[in-house]
Amino acid sequence: MTLALFDFDGTITTRETMPDFLRHSISRWRLVIGWILLAPIVAGYRARLVSGRFARSVLVRFAYTGMSVSALTIRGKDFAKDHLPHVLRPEAVERIEWHRTQGHKVVVVSGGLDVYLRPWCEAQGLDLLCSALEVRNGRLTGRYDGEQCVLGEKVRRVRQAYDVGAFSEIYAYGDTAEDQDLLALANRKFYRWQEISASPA
Repeated sequence: MTLALFDFDGTITTRETMPDFLRHSISRWRLVIGWILLAPIVAGYRARLVSGRFARSVLVRFAYTGMSVSALTIRGKDFAKDHLPHVLRPEAVERIEWHRTQGHKVVVVSGGLDVYLRPWCEAQGLDLLCSALEVRNGRLTGRYDGEQCVLGEKVRRVRQAYDVGAFSEIYAYGDTAEDQDLLALANRKFYRWQEISASPA
């Protein structure tokens, strides 16, 4: 049997979706204040001076602390239905469909949030391993529930969920350095939609 592992942002989509979801899911006043207060961190991330893991943890803390999980779940479903279809790469959609028609196990492995990735993956019939937010008493704490699903955590999640040795072939698709560990797990590696022989540095 064959396993196909897909990163989401930038691989299946044409852009990062978490900034879009932030704009969709939080109030306008919090969004405006957040862009002002967190502008240095966002700029540092874009300049590759701040890690994506750190930037996401700060953004999540500011955006979602105290928010009702039921409200965010509704916004996640709306985002999956109304926004994500417009940012999908045609080659990704075709490749996922090819894997499915071949009878392969197809899994999205993403640092993105389950509140919008899960409804999308369920609609496509795909498995999902991703980041989630911590909830206490029906409200978000502003922290991740466990580790962000990036770098080596992607591989750990895959190995935890599947018997990797039972698959005769493993495909992996990614587009950034955060996917290098996932690509290293595979014997068919695709980086930015080009097949490569080794994981990118």
